[in-house]
Amino acid sequence: MMGRQRKRVVMGEAASLPRKDEKPTVFHRKEKKKKVDMGKVFINISIGLCISSLIWFFYALHMRSVLSKRVATLHSSPPVLDANSSSAKVSPERFWGSYRPQVYFGMKTRSPRSIVTGMMWMRQFSDFDMNLRHTCEQGDHLQGYGWLMHDGMTFGVQEIRDNNFTLTTEFVKRMGGDNGGDWTWRITAKQHSSAPHPPVISLMFYAAADTQGSLQAHVEERNRLASITGFSEELGNFKITFRKPVTGELSSAKYASYNYLQTVSTGLEKLTDIVKHSLNRRFVYSPPTGEKRHYIAVDTYKPPHHQSQQKPADTRKEGDFVVHQVTVQTPFQIEVLFESGSFHSRPNQLVGSIMTQELEKRKAEFDAKFEKTFGLESKGFSQAHIKFAKAALSNMLGGMGYFYGQSLVQSVYNEYPLLYPEGALFTAVPSRSFFPRGFLWDEGFHQLLLSKWDPQVTREAIAHWIDLMNMEGWIPREQILGDEARSKVPGEFIVQRNENANPPTLFLALQELTEQLSLNPDKAASQPTLPFLRRLFPRLKTWFEWYNTTQTGPLPNSYRWRGRDKDTNLFLNPKTLTSGLDDYPRASHPSAEERHVDLHCWMALSSGIMASIAQLLGEPHEDYKLSHDALSDNNLVNKLYWSEQLRAFSDFGNHTENVSLMREKVYVPPGQPRHQFPVARLVRSVRKNPKPQFVNAFGYVSLFPFLLHVLQPDSPKLEHILKDMRDSNKLWTPYGLRSLSKTDPLYMRRNTEHDAPYWRGPIWININYLAVRALHHYSKTEGPYKEKAAALHEELRTNIINNVYREYVETGYVWEQYNDSTGRGQGSHPFTGWSALTVLMMAEQY
Repeated sequence: MMGRQRKRVVMGEAASLPRKDEKPTVFHRKEKKKKVDMGKVFINISIGLCISSLIWFFYALHMRSVLSKRVATLHSSPPVLDANSSSAKVSPERFWGSYRPQVYFGMKTRSPRSIVTGMMWMRQFSDFDMNLRHTCEQGDHLQGYGWLMHDGMTFGVQEIRDNNFTLTTEFVKRMGGDNGGDWTWRITAKQHSSAPHPPVISLMFYAAADTQGSLQAHVEERNRLASITGFSEELGNFKITFRKPVTGELSSAKYASYNYLQTVSTGLEKLTDIVKHSLNRRFVYSPPTGEKRHYIAVDTYKPPHHQSQQKPADTRKEGDFVVHQVTVQTPFQIEVLFESGSFHSRPNQLVGSIMTQELEKRKAEFDAKFEKTFGLESKGFSQAHIKFAKAALSNMLGGMGYFYGQSLVQSVYNEYPLLYPEGALFTAVPSRSFFPRGFLWDEGFHQLLLSKWDPQVTREAIAHWIDLMNMEGWIPREQILGDEARSKVPGEFIVQRNENANPPTLFLALQELTEQLSLNPDKAASQPTLPFLRRLFPRLKTWFEWYNTTQTGPLPNSYRWRGRDKDTNLFLNPKTLTSGLDDYPRASHPSAEERHVDLHCWMALSSGIMASIAQLLGEPHEDYKLSHDALSDNNLVNKLYWSEQLRAFSDFGNHTENVSLMREKVYVPPGQPRHQFPVARLVRSVRKNPKPQFVNAFGYVSLFPFLLHVLQPDSPKLEHILKDMRDSNKLWTPYGLRSLSKTDPLYMRRNTEHDAPYWRGPIWININYLAVRALHHYSKTEGPYKEKAAALHEELRTNIINNVYREYVETGYVWEQYNDSTGRGQGSHPFTGWSALTVLMMAEQY
C-alpha cells in the first residue's frame, strides 16, 4: 500500500511536467510570472537595503564629522566682550600691566602679540656658575618673593629675597597719548646684613617682539645699551631708556660693566635658553678699587649643537629680542623708562624724584582704599597682620595674567585632538611658580576677593572665561594658551576633553556682583554690572544647561562627575580631577551608577543664582527657581546622599573599602638576570568585591550641603555636621579643617607609588573659607544651632588666620595647603590664589 502511494506520487509529479511540444497551461504561466515577480521584489529589497545602508553610513559619517567639529566651535551668541575691549583706546588704564605672572618681573600689554618686557638676574663670582633667574621656579629656593603692594592697575611694589641680597622691583604708570601711556621701573638692590661681602649682581633688562613689531638697539660707550626704540601696531612708536645705576635716588652714578645682546627668538618660552646660550666668561669687571675679575655676560647667541641635530626646525615667525646687561656691586638703584610716542604733552620724565612722588601718592591711595574696603585696622589687627593681608591681595592682583592662544581639545568623536579657536584670557592664576595659567574652578574663588577690591576686574575676568565657551556650553577647565604657557605643563594634562566639567564657582563671584548691585544700585563701581549680566546671560544659560545635561546622575535630580580615572589597576582610588578634589575618596570602582553630593550642591547653588540673575534682568526665571527648590529639598538630599552608617552625607557608587596597594610579582626564570625584566609596580589589590553602597568617607565632600547653604537651619543633619567638624579625631585641627577624617582608611594614604596624598588630610583654604562663610551664615539665621555656629565661626576663623599669617612670616610664602598635624605650609608656593581668601576671613566679608 505504501509503495503504491509513493509510486502514485511520483507518477503524479511526472504527469504534471509538460512535454516540449506542449504549450504551458495558464496556471503554469502564472506560476512562472509569480516566481519572476518574487525575484524582482527580492532584488529590489536588496538594492533598497544597500542604498539605505549606504545612506545611513554616509549620514553617520556626516554626523560624526559634524559632531567632531562641535567641540572646537565657539558659541554662536555675541561675545560678552567687544573685540577691542582690552585695547589702549578703550581701556588705557589697564592696557599695560604685570600680566606675565610666570616671570619674577615683567610687563606686557593686553593684546594678542604684545611687545613683552622683563628682567633676569644672576649673581657674579658665586659658588654656582649658573644661577640665572627669570621664570618663577620653586627650584630657585628664594627666601621669598611677591608683591607687597599692587593696585591691579597703576603701580606695584615687589620684594624678591635672594641669597644674600634683596631686589625691590617697583613700577608706576602714567596715562597719556593713544597707546596706554608711559611707565617706569625702579630696581633697588641691597645686601643682607648676613652677607660676608657686598654681592656683585648682573641685571638683564630685555624687550622681545612676539612676532609683531620691531626693536632697534642704540648703543653708547662701546657696550652700553642706552635705549631701545621700536614700533608696533598697538603701541605706535616707543622708546625704552636704561638709566645708569646710582647708589640712591639723589646719589651719583656707580661703577658698572655693560653688555648687550641683539638677536631673534621664535617664541617667548625660549628667552631664558637664548640668554643662557649667549653667556661668555671673557669679560673683565674692573672697579676703580678692587681686583679685576672675569665675569659672565651676554655675548653672541650660539644655539647648542645637539639642538639643531635632534629637533625639527622651528617654523614659527621670528621676533626681535634685545637684552641690556648691567653688572654692579650692591647697594644700587636702576631705573628703566618706557615712553610712548603718542604722549605729546609730557610735563616731565617719570624718573628720580618725580617717580618717587608719584609712587608715594599711589601707595597712600592704596592704603586708604585697602582700609575702606576691608577695615582691618578698625577690627584691631596689628600693622604686621595688615601688611600680610595687603601682600596677599597684591599677589593675587599682581598675578593677573593676559594669555592668548589655542587650547588642544578632544571629544569622543575625535580620533586626535583639535586646536580650539584662538582666544584671549584675562585671569588670576593659582601660583606664579607652579600653576601660572587659568583654572576654571580656582577663578571663582579668586574673584570672590577681587570683586571686593575692583568689581571691573571681576566682570572682565568672568567675561573672558565665558567667551571661551563652545557651542555645547563647555569651557575647557584648564586654559593653556600660547607656547609660553604650554612649556610649563606636562604633556598628559594639555588636552582638554569636552565631557569633563569643573565646579561652576564663577557663580559665587556672580552672586557677589549681583548682591553688590542690589545693595548699592547707585554706586559707580556697581552700575556696569547690569549691562554686563545682560550680555552674559545667553551664554550663562547654555553653560548651566551643559552641566544639567552632561553631568546628570542615574536617578532624577542626581549628578555625577565625568572624567574619573579609568585605570583602576594602578590607583588605590581612581581620581576625580574634574571635581577639583582630585584624589578625595570616591567609589572604588567608577561606574555610571555614582551619585556625587558635592556636584549636586553646586547645581543647587547655581540654579538659585540663575533664578536671581534672570529675575534681575526680567528674563523667565521660574524654571531655574523650580530647579533650585527641587535640588535644595532637604528630603531629596537626605534620600540621595545621607548614609545612616556614617551618620553623614556621602557619595554613592560601586564601592569596597577592602583595597590596598601591593607590589606586583614579576616572574624571573631561574638563572636569568633580574634587571632584564620589568620593575615590579605597586598595583591595586581588591580583597572584597565592590557593591552599590554609600562610600562612607567623611571629609570635605560630606560638608557640601552645609558649605553651600543647602541645609535648612533647623535640619537635624546640621547638628551632626557641626559636631563632627569640631571632632579633632575627624576634621578639626588648630590650623583649620583637614580634608579627610583621621578615622578614614584612606587618610594620608598614597594613591599610587608616585602620588602623595593631596586631598586626603591636608588643610585647603578655599574649602575652609566656605566653611567659615557657612558658619557665619548659620550664625545669623534663626535656628536651633545658631549659637553653636557662631562659636565655631570665631574659633575656626581665628585658627586659619593665625596659621596662614605665622607661616607667611616664618617662610616668606602663602602656601597651597597646610599640614594638618603641624600647620606647616606645603605644596606649591607662593600660592596666592584661593589661599588669599584669608583676607576675606580677616575682614569677615562673605
